[in-house]
Amino acid sequence: MNKLIPVTGIGIHCRYVQLISLRALNIVHDSGIPFVVQHTINGYPKSLEYSVVDVDRSIANVQRLSETYGPRICVWRYDTIVVTSETPIDFHLYQFERIAKSLKSHVDEVVVSFVHLYAKTLRNMKWAEKEFNFEWMEIDIDSKRTLARKLVEIAKAHNMKLSICSQREYLIEGASDARCVDADRLQDIAGRPLNAELKGNRKECGCFASRDIGEYDTCPHGCVYCYAVQNRELAQRQFKEHDPNSEFLFAPEGTVKEAPQAKTLFD
Repeated sequence: MNKLIPVTGIGIHCRYVQLISLRALNIVHDSGIPFVVQHTINGYPKSLEYSVVDVDRSIANVQRLSETYGPRICVWRYDTIVVTSETPIDFHLYQFERIAKSLKSHVDEVVVSFVHLYAKTLRNMKWAEKEFNFEWMEIDIDSKRTLARKLVEIAKAHNMKLSICSQREYLIEGASDARCVDADRLQDIAGRPLNAELKGNRKECGCFASRDIGEYDTCPHGCVYCYAVQNRELAQRQFKEHDPNSEFLFAPEGTVKEAPQAKTLFD
């Protein structure tokens, strides 16, 4: 049995797939390392997703990845689900079906979750409400489960299974635990068995054991519901300062920067 090593799976929970060239993924693919790209496409207004790539361009990116590497490579994420005066329930039903229709035959799974209001998330949401003049609404568990049932039906109609990320209170018939790190999917892609322990990173997480190489406050997209960004200005600065030749996503304080090196395939 082959061990599941940290680089075996590429899970992208935001939109970093926009920054990864097909040439880069070709190198990973040609090295015999199975990978999965998780691509979030919500199509939210800029009041919630300030700098996200246009929804149609994102759909085209997933279609291209699927056509290049096969439909098991990509997992579509429609999360986090946020209900506001600009994104009411009907918005989600319309947008989810629109995107699902475009991704039919290109992906076989869609992951959803409902917004979890950590202190920093709530602070950012309140700021956005005032800045963009909309109203955020917390819907009850029964309303969320009703919405989940409708999304399951839409997903099924487009040959996708729906899974829910780390929120088992919303699991309804037809839905399953999401596995951002999914050894079973990686085995299918690799065409060989992988030895991995089912071990989530937090409560109710359905993932296999993994090693996270990400970092908070590094994504510049400005999604106000995001739990991984506390300070958007800091995230933008650290993103701009990122050196693709460095061993760090961004240099820790006191680190002496080395002289510029040759360009990489990420340039």
